[in-house]
Amino acid sequence: MALKGKVALITGAASGIGAATARRLAADGAKVVINDIREDGLKETASSLPAGSVAAAVGDVTSVKDVERMVKTALEFGGRLDILVNSAGIDPPERETDINLALELWHKILEVNLTGPFLTMRLAIPRMIQGGGGSVINISSLSGIRYIASRAAYTASKAGLIALTQEAAVEHGPMKVRCNVICPGPVRTPLFEKNTRPLAEAMGKDPEWVFEKFTSFSPLRRIGEPEEIAAICSFLAGDDSSLLTGAVLVADGGTSLLDANGLAISSYLRDRRGQV
Repeated sequence: MALKGKVALITGAASGIGAATARRLAADGAKVVINDIREDGLKETASSLPAGSVAAAVGDVTSVKDVERMVKTALEFGGRLDILVNSAGIDPPERETDINLALELWHKILEVNLTGPFLTMRLAIPRMIQGGGGSVINISSLSGIRYIASRAAYTASKAGLIALTQEAAVEHGPMKVRCNVICPGPVRTPLFEKNTRPLAEAMGKDPEWVFEKFTSFSPLRRIGEPEEIAAICSFLAGDDSSLLTGAVLVADGGTSLLDANGLAISSYLRDRRGQV
């Protein structure tokens, strides 16, 4: 019960990492306010939590009024606000050839993935300061530090979130508000499965086959689970991480350690050996 007495606001909690984090923080003793734009998903997450440990706040993280209501819900529910986890995010395909449609998509991705955390931090951190401090945990991505073609907006949004987190760590550290960011690699979430399903269907395979191929060069050779990211969130939310702020925790099974040139030649040699 390392988080007993603490109150957390978690965005994007209808599924995936956000839902897993809500379950973990509640199990560790925190009261949690869960947010998403999908009310049905929030109800499902809430039903998996102990009675009295959760309140839901349906809303859009890009709306000032909605974010104000989320923070108010947390204060009314728990009497304070100690933890903010920004897990809400989108990752639609960026294949638009029309410049106007591409620009519209660019703005949408940055608005949810970067402006959303800016708003929640801007409105939640003053409340944390009033309570004597707190912990902000932003969920970025491996795409914020390593890059894949044709993902300009998503990459920019996640790299920007790292910078935003570190700026906030510098600004609010003197007021005892710690700000850290997690960069997950591939994680078994509904969003990731949705994005990989077209490829799986085109290959006549299921998403598990894509997951296996996607992580075949990773040192751990496996996809991550939402609960593993939730465990990191719990650590960052608690007092055991009291000296950490501005940290970028890469949770990718070691993928970012790899050298692309070495992988290319290793793959080539492996294919050649298979031909002999």
